[in-house]
Amino acid sequence: MNTKRTFIRPVIDRDMKLYIETYGCQMNVGDSEVVLSIMQEHGYTHTTQPGEADIILINTCSIRDNAEQRIFGRLRELAAFKKKKPSLIVGVIGCMAERLKERLIEKEEIVDIVAGPDAYRTLPVLAGSAREGHKGINVLLSREETYAEIRPVRLDKNGVSAFVSIMRGCNNMCSYCVVPYTRGVERSRDPQTILSEVRDLFDKGYREVTLLGQNVNSYQWTEDGTDFADLMRAVAAVSPLLRVRFATSHPKDLSDKLIETMARTPNICKAIHLPAQSGSTRILQLMNRKYTREWYLERIAAIRKAMPECSITTDVIAGFCTETPEDHAQTLSLMREVGYEFAYMFKYSMRPGTKAFRTMTDDIPEEEKTKRLTEIINLQNELSLKSNQRDVGKRFEVLVEGVSKRDENQLFGRNSQNKVIVFPRKDHKPGDYVTVKVKACTSATLLGEEETAF
Repeated sequence: MNTKRTFIRPVIDRDMKLYIETYGCQMNVGDSEVVLSIMQEHGYTHTTQPGEADIILINTCSIRDNAEQRIFGRLRELAAFKKKKPSLIVGVIGCMAERLKERLIEKEEIVDIVAGPDAYRTLPVLAGSAREGHKGINVLLSREETYAEIRPVRLDKNGVSAFVSIMRGCNNMCSYCVVPYTRGVERSRDPQTILSEVRDLFDKGYREVTLLGQNVNSYQWTEDGTDFADLMRAVAAVSPLLRVRFATSHPKDLSDKLIETMARTPNICKAIHLPAQSGSTRILQLMNRKYTREWYLERIAAIRKAMPECSITTDVIAGFCTETPEDHAQTLSLMREVGYEFAYMFKYSMRPGTKAFRTMTDDIPEEEKTKRLTEIINLQNELSLKSNQRDVGKRFEVLVEGVSKRDENQLFGRNSQNKVIVFPRKDHKPGDYVTVKVKACTSATLLGEEETAF
C-alpha cells in the first residue's frame, strides 16, 4: 500500500469543531467518549451538528456486512459536506478502520484519517497530518492499551446511566467473529482506575454504571488477583444508591462466584445478558463457542436457583454454516426452555478473515435464513410478552432516566431486571428512585403507577 505517512507533533487546535457519529455496540459508544476526551485535550470542541464540524469521525462496526454497508453509504452522504467545505476532515475509526484500512485509504477519496481501536491517542497527530494534505493512518493493535487514565467525556443525554470500559479485546476466537482481529487480545484495566472513574461518575450525579468488555466476565487483574466478581463487588460498594450492570458475558466464564456475588449484593442489577447464539451443540462446536447446550442450560439453572427474579437476555444467530432444520429447531426449543426476556437476533453473514470464512461454506440460502430468523423473532416476541405479563401486579424500584418520547406527562426508567417502565411524571426527575406498581404491559414495555418514592 503506497500511503505516505507524515507524523507531526500534535498542536492545540483552537476553535476546531469535532462531530462524532457512533455505530455498533456499547463498546463503541464508550470509545467515542474516550476519543472526545483526547480531542478536547487538544483544543477541539464537540458539536452535534455535522454541518458545523471541521472534523467528522465515524466510529464503525464490522460485526456484520450490513453494518459496513451502512458506513459506506454514510461516507457517500458526507461527500456533500466536503464539497461545500473542502477543508473538512473525515475520519473512519474503530473496527472497520482496522479491517478495511487499504480500501478506506486507497478507494474512498473522502477519507482523510483511518484509526483502529488502539490508536485513538494519535488522532490529534493524524488530524494534523490530514490538514497538511496527507492521509493519516494508524491501525496498530496493542497488547497493553486500555485508555485506563483517560476520563471519558460523556455523550449520554440523561446524566443518569454511564458506560465504563473495564477491558479490551477478546481471546475467544469464535469462528464467525471478527472482534479478535479488529480489537486484538484481551487485556484488563487496573481496577483502581475503574473505581476512580465510577466514584467520579457518582459524585457527578450518575446513579447507574454498566461495566463493558467484549467478554466482561473474563476480567482479571493479575497484579492483585482481582477477578470480575471482586470488581463487581468493589464497584457496588461505591454507594448503595449506585446500580451496577455489565455486558457482555460469555457462558463459559459465568462463574458460581459471580452468580453468588450478584445474589448477595442488592445494588448489582438482577439481569444477565448471556449470548447462546445457537441451541445446537453441533453448531456451537462449529462456532467454537467452547460450551455445549447442556452446559449453557446448567448455567441458566444456577442463575435461576440463586436469583429467581433475574432476567436473562441473549444473542441468536440464524443460518450458520451447515445449520439443519433440526439444529434450528433446537435453537427454538432452547429459547422456550430459558424463556428469554429479550434477544438480539441476526441472520448469519460471513465475515472475511474469520475461521468460518477460511474453512467453511456459507451454505444456507438467504431465503431460508430469513425464514428461520422470522421464526426466532416471532417466538421471542411471544416470550417477551409472557415475561412482561408475569410482571403485571408486581412492584419494582425504578431508576428514572427521562421523559417519555410519546407523552411528556410520563416518565420512563428501568427496574433491576433492565425492563423499561413508563409511569406518570408528577414531580420526579432523572436520577430519582421511584417504586412503581405494574398495571399493564406490551411486549416491550411495562406500564405502571407510582406507589412510594425513595
